[in-house]
Amino acid sequence: MILKQINLHNKVLSSDLATLLTVSEDTIRRDLNELAKSGIILKVHGGALSKSFHSPFQQNEVYAIDAKKEVAKKALKLLKNDMVILTGGGTTMLELARMVPEKLQATVFTVSPLVALQLADHPFIDVFLIGGQLSKGSQISIGATVISYLSEIKFDLCLLGTNGIAPQEGITDSDWEIVQVKKAMVRSSKSLAVLCIAEKLNSVQRMKICELNQITHLITELDPADEKLKPYQQQNLLLY
Repeated sequence: MILKQINLHNKVLSSDLATLLTVSEDTIRRDLNELAKSGIILKVHGGALSKSFHSPFQQNEVYAIDAKKEVAKKALKLLKNDMVILTGGGTTMLELARMVPEKLQATVFTVSPLVALQLADHPFIDVFLIGGQLSKGSQISIGATVISYLSEIKFDLCLLGTNGIAPQEGITDSDWEIVQVKKAMVRSSKSLAVLCIAEKLNSVQRMKICELNQITHLITELDPADEKLKPYQQQNLLLY
């Protein structure tokens, strides 16, 4: 259960795991220490990070890689010539960057150094890396500089990953700094596409980013008619 939560959400807090499993935080810390010693996770203050998230170029270590590739493949349908696109980070976004057609002509702004590097050799894409303090947990730029930069541009499309999504609670995350950057990304974009593997559906984190009705596209590996997506169909989202 601990490994699933870490791989699914990339980062977990010991306190959240203790609540989920109804055990003490000391018990969780001991388990996390054992997993870290085995080289399965990365232990950090207050919780743990997914090792696969920190080795995104080693695809055999990325959690749910086939589902993420399918999500990325579907997201390609939204990319059009001459768009100004904003992307977040994460392993699904990195898969999307790998799949971008060679003929696509666009301008891409990203808060993810890894996504920027993946797109760096693309012949017809101008890449702008939005810099700031690097969040070691999420590997994206955070801070006031990033938020200020984002406020000065209106993007045609924002491609955003999420750690939590639910019909009533909307899009959520567990890190205050990440939430502030994602809120700024949502505000600065005409259209918002959320890329999400099905395992994250109906999961809720501590802090809200936006309501579900602020999303224009929800992309999962499921068929849009799948029963699991019914609550999201009722929110008038474009499902892919």
